Amino acid sequence: MIEVTNLVKRYGDHTAVDHLSFRIEKGKIYGFLGPNGAGKSTTMNMITGYIASTEGKVVIDGHDILEEPEEAKKCIGYLPEQPPLYFDMTVLEYMKFVADLKKIPRKERESMIEEVMDMVKITDMKNRLIKNLSKGYRQRVGLAQAILGYPEVIILDEPTVGLDPKQIIEIRSLIKELKKKHTVILSSHILSEVSAVCDYVLIISHGRLVASDTPDNLSRLAEGSNTLNMLVKGEKELIETGIKSIDKVKETEIGFNEEEGAWNVSVSTEEQEDIREEVFLKMAELHCPILEMKSKKVSLEEIFLELTESEKNEETNHDSSL
Repeated sequence: MIEVTNLVKRYGDHTAVDHLSFRIEKGKIYGFLGPNGAGKSTTMNMITGYIASTEGKVVIDGHDILEEPEEAKKCIGYLPEQPPLYFDMTVLEYMKFVADLKKIPRKERESMIEEVMDMVKITDMKNRLIKNLSKGYRQRVGLAQAILGYPEVIILDEPTVGLDPKQIIEIRSLIKELKKKHTVILSSHILSEVSAVCDYVLIISHGRLVASDTPDNLSRLAEGSNTLNMLVKGEKELIETGIKSIDKVKETEIGFNEEEGAWNVSVSTEEQEDIREEVFLKMAELHCPILEMKSKKVSLEEIFLELTESEKNEETNHDSSL
């Protein structure tokens, strides 16, 4: 649906986006995840044609955003971080204005506006001035203008920023509903938001793409992504030798737990190997009872910090070598 190739944006000596390349497929929710200042909004602005890239190419449904802007933009609905609202209009007036801008056929406008307002739950507010709405409802109106015309791709920049917990849950639910008929791209620096709604995550740091995968598969990119924590009774050397005899074991740490009178054993494996059964059988063979066993899965937060910190360190090392 969208193909981004070697996208670059420079402002003087500052490179905001540094040779980004990725593909967006139909019918999924994609999350742009990165710290503030990582280049997420700049990337979205270039994809939507709001600003021009310094280098690179964005193709939307076969249309180059710079060479065929009108055709490309027809495929996109965009909600910037600050919704593009006219506060002195009523909600209904604004929706009619947007329908006019999007050149929606007149015979379809009324029914489409009603349908979209009902979808984002702003029908009861249609005769209210936008300036009198709460931030949550303004965000819904902004979302409605992005959906109007039913573009194939809906791009949302920090869609829940500044909202209260109830509003955040409602907007997230709405985004999930959109997936049924649209491809959705959203940016966020909030990890829980991305893991809650996205099928696929692109992690951006210092304008570069440092990782892209499903939230579950991203754990494979983290060091020691599969860890088994156990409480085992027996002789330390026997336990350690037994664990290390299992092929898939990467590292083992053992420390005595005086309260339990047993050993705290932490075992990390290559990628996502599951060794619980092998460990159980080995300890049973050595007559070392396992009192407790827990498999730890690395969180998206840990992966995010590891990837963005390593990118930051590489940047620092590169700068110091110049």
